[in-house]
Amino acid sequence: MEKNRRWWALVAVALGTFMTYLDNNVVNVALPSIQRDLGLSIEGLEWIASSYILVFAGFLLAGGRIADVLGMRGAFFGGLAIFTVASVVAGLAQSQEMLIGARAVQGVGAALLTPASLALLPALFPNPRERGTAIGIWGGVGALALAIGPLTGGWLSEHVSWGWIFLINAPIGVATAVLAAVSIPAGRRAKNRGLDLPGLATSSLALFALTFALIEGESRGWSDGLILAGFAVAAVSAIAFMVIESRSANPMMNLGFFRMRVFSGGLLAMGLWAFGVFGIYFYTAIYMQNVLGFSPTEAGAAFVPMALVMAVMATLSPRLEARFGAARTVAAALALMAVSVAGIASYGEGTSYLDLLPWFLVYGVGGGLLVPLNNVVVGALPLSRAGIASGMLNVSREVFGLLGITILGAILSNRSNAATGSELHRYLAGYQFSLVVAAILVAAGIPIALWALRSVRPAAVDEQLPKEPAYSQA
Repeated sequence: MEKNRRWWALVAVALGTFMTYLDNNVVNVALPSIQRDLGLSIEGLEWIASSYILVFAGFLLAGGRIADVLGMRGAFFGGLAIFTVASVVAGLAQSQEMLIGARAVQGVGAALLTPASLALLPALFPNPRERGTAIGIWGGVGALALAIGPLTGGWLSEHVSWGWIFLINAPIGVATAVLAAVSIPAGRRAKNRGLDLPGLATSSLALFALTFALIEGESRGWSDGLILAGFAVAAVSAIAFMVIESRSANPMMNLGFFRMRVFSGGLLAMGLWAFGVFGIYFYTAIYMQNVLGFSPTEAGAAFVPMALVMAVMATLSPRLEARFGAARTVAAALALMAVSVAGIASYGEGTSYLDLLPWFLVYGVGGGLLVPLNNVVVGALPLSRAGIASGMLNVSREVFGLLGITILGAILSNRSNAATGSELHRYLAGYQFSLVVAAILVAAGIPIALWALRSVRPAAVDEQLPKEPAYSQA
């Protein structure tokens, strides 16, 4: 492939990732406007936010397997088409049922598009140095989406219309499709055509049930029968999945992968990062609005400097990884983020944005340094399994992120109820303590990274890859 075409393909892949990451959080600050216009119930409002992530997380492993078997290019275009059309339907929705349904279909598209996007990069950039740079750029774009989402959602819902938080995906989706069509070449058909339908069904059911229980547990109560049933279904389905995969002649997930220190340790390190980053975005945004008096748009804008630093560091991190190694680079990233979260936890009432900004910037540096972990985890498996590796990486991020919000929320509530004083003082006691817990858990990833990734070098990852084409087109 011509060199310029590879980089244009990276732009297409990054845009596709940007769309799915953006819709992870763009809707939250627009919910009051949506509720007023459509006359939504509280339950309907909650499902508009959760239906996307529920379906997205539930089908991520299935999306990764489909990319491996039917072709990464085909999965990318299929997911992009589904996501773009569903976004238009969501933007034009006139009822809560129509909007919730469109958000769920967006989740299906994202579950196809996201694993294929990351899995395409090793194929497009077989040279380890170029691949590291490409994944750094890809990670930087994802970091921008995390912060731009709330800002975009707040501004569009306040000054234009909430429908445009979804309709904006239409021109981006069309441009991405055109760019991808001329820059991403078709590959050879995959040798292995089996989808492993029992594995797809049990893994999707396990993730769907677990995600549902985590999302709904706080509002329904953790002892609610439906929540307990969700956790039970998740556990039984996960056990069934492992039994099926251990006996299948053509498993979607070779359980032996988890005996690989780099793969399992990398997934755990990514999960601990997600635990912290979801917590800081979610609860610090609430803190800035409820305690510091920020508007939703101002709270969203407050994270933009952090995201910009994260994006810049993401492009520089492959060079640091090449010099210091993946283990030390990822460990340093987690250390910086843990220190940042602990620093933010020290602030309460009377805090200004300038007090928080240095800690946000430190967090941005750490978040950018973590990007090489994507390359390490995906590169740990053969290219024929890049889709499932990418799916597992995203599952780790989404599930641990939900755990972060859920567990930190429970800690915040319990600590607040046990505290004395005014309502504000009780809330701050819970908020500050929950961030300290988050910092400790992120810091727990430091020894894991040093142990699991100590033998990884960029060149070594490349040597493990088979010589066959890394992606296929059905």
